[in-house]
Amino acid sequence: MNVEQNYLEINRQSWNNRTDTHLKSEFYNLEGFLNGKTSLNKIELDLLGDITGKKILHLQCHFGQDTISLSRLGAKVTGVDLSDKAIESAKQIAADTNANTQFICCDIYDLPNHLDEQFDLVFTSYGTIGWLPDLDKWAQVISKFLKPNGQFVFVEFHPVVWMFDDDFDKIGYRYFNSGAIVETENGTYADKEADISQSYVMWNHSLSEVVNSLIRNGIEINTLDEFDYSPYNCFNHTVEFEPHKYRIAHLDNKIPMVYAIVATKKAAYTL
Repeated sequence: MNVEQNYLEINRQSWNNRTDTHLKSEFYNLEGFLNGKTSLNKIELDLLGDITGKKILHLQCHFGQDTISLSRLGAKVTGVDLSDKAIESAKQIAADTNANTQFICCDIYDLPNHLDEQFDLVFTSYGTIGWLPDLDKWAQVISKFLKPNGQFVFVEFHPVVWMFDDDFDKIGYRYFNSGAIVETENGTYADKEADISQSYVMWNHSLSEVVNSLIRNGIEINTLDEFDYSPYNCFNHTVEFEPHKYRIAHLDNKIPMVYAIVATKKAAYTL
């Protein structure tokens, strides 16, 4: 079996390998989170608005900080992730914080075999779709689990960012989806000096691929915004020009770094 065919197991192991380091990292600040600090950023908080009483499905939730942060805002939230180690940690953190959440460990394409309900809102954010080979299947899952007139809120790193090499010195990758990108990294974005190494399989997805996959599956785009900064210090050679706003130092504000979509499932749409 080739690497692309076996991407799920490779990526599961990749995220399992990162989890302990992430739990201990300043990046995720678990101690602050356990003491009530939210993990959500202003970008998504502004898009989400008042979610009191809403049922939310959170796709690719890692170890559940955003899932639990959403529940702290009054929602009933279900988090889904491929990594069994991350989900095990998410369940423990939820128990420690008395969160109104449940967690499911599975590949999101397989979620219909693990869950049978619909939600007011589906949410996913930051570094998620690059792990998925087929965005049409992704959009089908979103559409399936949204109630009619339900809302999809999505925040992601801009595809222009993924064109660059790690040091943002040159264009290293194609903007459009050209198939699997297979690489190995030392450390992790949350702790670049960590003594870990993992392989992974990813795909680049253009804005048009994202938007059209949603439209084809009965999801109407309401807003599409782009931002010239990242709320996370997860890239090389960054500068914090305002609190919690990071840019690549030598590129300043010249490239988009994040985009956000709010969309609505058409009431009459059926799969």
